[in-house]
This record gives sequence, structure tokens and C-alpha cells, in this order.
Amino acid sequence: MLRGYPIRFARDESGSLQASCPALPEMAAYGEDTSVAALRAVDAIEEALAGRIAAWQDAPAPRPRIKGDRGFAALPMQTILKIELYRVVRAAGVTRAELQRRLGWHREQVDRLFRLDHASRLDQMEAAFNAAGADLDLTVHMRESAATERRP
Repeated sequence: MLRGYPIRFARDESGSLQASCPALPEMAAYGEDTSVAALRAVDAIEEALAGRIAAWQDAPAPRPRIKGDRGFAALPMQTILKIELYRVVRAAGVTRAELQRRLGWHREQVDRLFRLDHASRLDQMEAAFNAAGADLDLTVHMRESAATERRP
């Protein structure tokens, strides 16, 4: 199931379409139409979240897309995992230094877990969740259109 954040669209005074995210008021992205603005919104949301992570501030939980969403920015799974790890670590009161100690890793290895522009390995993410006292689970949802397709 795709996870991300709802976005809203509005025309600005220059006629460009602006995408904003109620969960991240500091985020703004622009485009000529909704598809371009939504695509740019994903990058802008990741930048806003990266800023919050760097400042050790609260990060809102990504959520599944629901039927009433007019606009939605689905984030890459790697980004979702990193945001959720960050939220788990903060909720558990575990500092990066403590996570480093629990994992027996170098500081840079731990820091990369929270960098949204770095592709962390799944086994490293799982180890970090475990070290923070959380289990990582996977659920796969078949899209309705894929479930109804017939193969020859």
C-alpha cells in the first residue's frame, strides 16, 4: 500500500500551480499542472522531512492514500522506512549515540540510516529497528486492477 502525505493544489498569483502539504507547512512545490506539481511535491516533502530529521524535530507519520484524497504524494519505500525508523527511535528516547552503541557500528553508518538521500540496505534497517526495540514487518497488497487481470 502506497504511503505518503496528502497534498493540496492552488494557483498562485503568477498562474503556477502550487502543491502544499498540510502535515508539513514548510513544504511547497510548483508545476504547470497537477502531475508536475505532485511529482515535485515528493522531492519537496523529502527535503522538509530531511530538515526535520537533521534538527531532531517531530516528523509526521506517512499514511496510506485514502479514497477522499484529491492529491497525494506517495513516497519511495526507502524514505518511508527511514521516516518510521526515525519516529521509532525518537519515541523510544534512543539517541543516535545510543543506537550506535547498541548496533556496534561507526557513527557515519548510523547517520546514513537517517539520510533520506542514502540507500540503506534492508538488513541494516532491520537491525536498527530491532536495536530501537521495534519489529519490522512487511505487508504486500495486491491492487484491484492487478488481481482482476487474466493471464493467457
